[in-house]
Amino acid sequence: MAPLPEYIDGLPNICGREDEVERVIAEAKGRAVFLPDSGIDFARLRSAFACALHMHQPLIPAGGGDLQTAGIISNLQYMMENQGVGDNHNAPAFHWCYKRMGEFIPQLVREGKQPRIMLEYSGTLLHGLRKMGLNDVFDSLAAITCNPDYRRCTEWLGAPWGHAVAPSTPTQDYRLHVRAWQHHFAAIFGNEALARVRGFSPSEMALPNHPDVAYEFVQTLREGGYQWVLVQEHSVEHPENGSHPRRPHLPHRLVCANSKGETASIIAMIKTQGSDTKLVAQMQPYYEARSVAPMELGGRRVPPLVTQIADGENGGVMMNEFPSKYQQVMSESSGSDTPAMNATEYLEHLFALGVAESDFPVIQPIFQKLIWDRMKPGEGPDRLSHVIEEIRRENHRFHMEGGSWTNNMSWVRGYEDVIKPMDEVSSRFFNTVLQRNIRTSDARYRNALFHLLCTQTSCYRYWGEGLWTDYGRELCRRTDAILKNDF
Repeated sequence: MAPLPEYIDGLPNICGREDEVERVIAEAKGRAVFLPDSGIDFARLRSAFACALHMHQPLIPAGGGDLQTAGIISNLQYMMENQGVGDNHNAPAFHWCYKRMGEFIPQLVREGKQPRIMLEYSGTLLHGLRKMGLNDVFDSLAAITCNPDYRRCTEWLGAPWGHAVAPSTPTQDYRLHVRAWQHHFAAIFGNEALARVRGFSPSEMALPNHPDVAYEFVQTLREGGYQWVLVQEHSVEHPENGSHPRRPHLPHRLVCANSKGETASIIAMIKTQGSDTKLVAQMQPYYEARSVAPMELGGRRVPPLVTQIADGENGGVMMNEFPSKYQQVMSESSGSDTPAMNATEYLEHLFALGVAESDFPVIQPIFQKLIWDRMKPGEGPDRLSHVIEEIRRENHRFHMEGGSWTNNMSWVRGYEDVIKPMDEVSSRFFNTVLQRNIRTSDARYRNALFHLLCTQTSCYRYWGEGLWTDYGRELCRRTDAILKNDF
C-alpha cells in the first residue's frame, strides 16, 4: 500500500482509502507486534502496571469575530491567541505536554531503562496541531512511534476521530469516527504504525449499555480490527450476578448480545478507580501494582496488570509533577518484578504462556442483567423497548445512557439544545450521503464527513450550555448547509 497523503484539498485524510487501510490491519491480525522486542522476563513478574495518556482538543468556529463565518480552528489555537482569558495561559504548557513523551522515552532508553506509555490522541487534536504548524509535536511523536529503538515502549490506542461519546452517537456515525481515526493515523505515522494499533480507548470512557447499541459498538471495533477495548470498572458487570468485576486487574471478555439474538465480544482491559489526573501524574498504578500478587487464570499463575488512563495535559499535577514522577518510577520499576507494560504487550505475553481468550472472565455493560432477567436475546427490539420502560418505572437508578468515567455524568440529559441538531444533521448525512452510496473518495463526501464528525465532539455537551453549546449548534448548521447545497 502506497503511503497515504496526510491532507487532501486542505482537509485531513479521513476517508477514501478504506480498503487499503483494512488490508494493512487484516494482514497484521494474529501477529505479535510487541512481544519480539519486549525484553521483559514475564515468568518472574509479581505484577505489572500500564498507564495511558488521553490527549484532546476540539475544533471550534472561533477563527474570527462572527460565529457564523469564523474559521474552524483548534481550541488550542484560540488559547494561544487569547492567553489573558481564563486558564488560556496554560496553552504553551499543553503544547509541551503533547510532545514530551517523545523526549522522555528516548532519554530513559539511553539510560538502560524500560519505559512504557500508552497514548490516545483525538483526530481533532492531531488536525489542529498540524494546522497550527506545531510540527515539532509530530516529529517528537514519530520518534517513539516508528523508530525501532523506541517503538516497543509506546502503544497507540485507537479512538473516535471527533471525540464522540459512543452511547449517544448514532451507530453508523460512530463507525465513521473509528475508520476516520485509522485513516488519519496511517497518513501521519505510516502503515506499519497503524498495524501495531490493537487497543481502543472510548472517549470519556463512555460504554453503551443499551443492548442494541452496545452490540454495534463492539461489532464496530471488531470489524475495525481491534483486539481489545479499555473500560471503566463501574461501567461493567458480571452477567451471572450483576456485580462489578471481582478481579479487575486481569483481562476480561466484554460480551454484548442484542435484541435480535446476535452476540459480539472483545477483550476488555479494565481501568480501575476514577479519572483523576493525579492518579497517573503521581504514577499511582505502580504503587497499587506492588500491592497485588499473581493470580490464577486459565490454569496458570499470571501477574495482574493495574491499568489507568488520565488526561495527559489537564491540571497542575499533570503539567508540572508528572515528568519527574514518570521518570523516577520508570527508573525504579525497570528490571523489577513490577515493571511498566503496555496492554497489548501484556496480552501477547499471556498468550505465549498458553492462556486463551476463552479463559478470561465474562462481563457485560451495566444494568443488562436486569434486562436479560426479563427477556432473552432474540425476542426483538419491541420487546426490549417494553422491558426497558418497565424497569425504568420500577428502578430510579436504572438507565440506558451508558457507563462513563463517573456515574454522575449523563451524556443525554440536559443536552437537548445541542443533541437535537446533532441528530438532525446525522439523519441528513445518512439520507443524503450514505444511502446514496456517494464515494468516500469524493471531495464532497470528505468535506461533509469532516464537518459531521466535528459536530459530535463531546465538549459541546460537557459544558451543557453557553458558548460551547453555541459552537456545537453552529457546526451543525454548517454541516446541514453543506449537505443541502453540495449534494
